[in-house]
Amino acid sequence: MSPPAAKGKTIVLVGLMGAGKSNIGRKLATRLGLPFVDADTEIETAAGESIEEIFQRHGEAAFRDGERRVIARLLEQPRHVLSTGGGAFMDPSTRALVRARGISIWLKADIEVLLQRVARRSNRPLLKAGDPREVLEKLIALRHPVYAEADITVESLDGPPEQTLEKVVAALDAFQAQAVA
Repeated sequence: MSPPAAKGKTIVLVGLMGAGKSNIGRKLATRLGLPFVDADTEIETAAGESIEEIFQRHGEAAFRDGERRVIARLLEQPRHVLSTGGGAFMDPSTRALVRARGISIWLKADIEVLLQRVARRSNRPLLKAGDPREVLEKLIALRHPVYAEADITVESLDGPPEQTLEKVVAALDAFQAQAVA
């Protein structure tokens, strides 16, 4: 069943790589009976290349431009749960669109959880630039103040994803209650 907070607007998950946006997003969409869309998958489909290939062949600026356009298109679609890439919310125009058309949820994980999760995948272009801990520490310093602009913040826990999912659902309910009050 869909909590009242989910009515009408797309739910947009933001946060650093490894925060659980795709995993929690899929579970949340199932819980709410909504479609799930992963922005990174949509970008790869539109470009006909993997994100890693886009970064290598065209650079980060070209990737971010495509990301901005794809997310704008996705936010025009009927209500769904949208998982964004870690840098998407950093773009001011994307943030403005998310504010206007969605409910943003920052999945915030501590660095140890992020390191453990990102170690499972080798296709993270930003982590190829150096030591993963140092890269993540720099991204945390840069991005956390912007992610804090999200409508809702939920700690992404190092445990069963269902724990974080329950926190997200409760936070959506609380957000709706606050909006109605």
